[in-house]
Amino acid sequence: MRHALSVLSVVALLAGCTSLPQPASLPAPTAVAQPAELPPPDDTLNATAWFQTSVERDLVFRQIYRAAGGKLPAALADKSWDALPRGDRGNDPRALPPAIIVDVDETVLDNSPNQARLIRSGGEFNDAGWDAWVQQRAAKPLPGALEFLNAAARQGVTVFYISNRSAAQAEATVDNLRRAGFPIAGAGQFLGKGAVVEGCVAKGSDKGCRRQSVGRRYRVLMQFGDQVGDFVDIASNTRDGRSQAIAPYADWIGERWWTLPNPVYGSWEPALFGNDWKQPATVRRAAKEAALDDAVK
Repeated sequence: MRHALSVLSVVALLAGCTSLPQPASLPAPTAVAQPAELPPPDDTLNATAWFQTSVERDLVFRQIYRAAGGKLPAALADKSWDALPRGDRGNDPRALPPAIIVDVDETVLDNSPNQARLIRSGGEFNDAGWDAWVQQRAAKPLPGALEFLNAAARQGVTVFYISNRSAAQAEATVDNLRRAGFPIAGAGQFLGKGAVVEGCVAKGSDKGCRRQSVGRRYRVLMQFGDQVGDFVDIASNTRDGRSQAIAPYADWIGERWWTLPNPVYGSWEPALFGNDWKQPATVRRAAKEAALDDAVK
């Protein structure tokens, strides 16, 4: 017992003579610089990044054009094969020479650099900026488009480019298509918005009259586009109206009609906010968010 007490006394004495280290003062937290003002959200950022950088985009485009190439021999051989919607065909196509109709923007030509400029500048689409881009004649071909259309042209198929670029932009567009290597022998193969078609009055940007003008002289084997309106006119640009326009031709998808992906822009977008572009961007964005469905069904 005395031995234990003496040991405890020594320990206590040592503890009293030892000064414990004091904790060093912590440095003040480094301030993280914050931008003076965050840029407003841009609904096209992710979509444009995907369109420009993803390998998956290239794969989708190539597989669509490759699959269409596999269907082309059957389309050429079957004289009853025609890809015009019923309302656009008013004659018997069986004795007519073959043609293919393609949209231009985001179907055969890539305009994403123009969208990237808009994102970086914080701007929205405008006619003057778009015309400046068209006049540059700088759009590149999308994957698979050149190979398919040139192969079709070698088999005697005439390619028509029906676009909602304006007719006034025809020269620049034809020049761009030629520089990119697309088969286009004459300016008549480009039909822009505002092109006059005898006996047919177009409504807005509808392409029906221009499709009819091709159908009067050609049997249309296939159509390619990134919008429903590239294939058939839409009576009402709502979600239901768009579905109804395409429903009678469901069996033609992947046979006569070939749809390319475009998450950046299109008539699908204004269908979500009443087709009213005059609304503030915040109102349009709220309407698009409201259209999202998170229900588990």
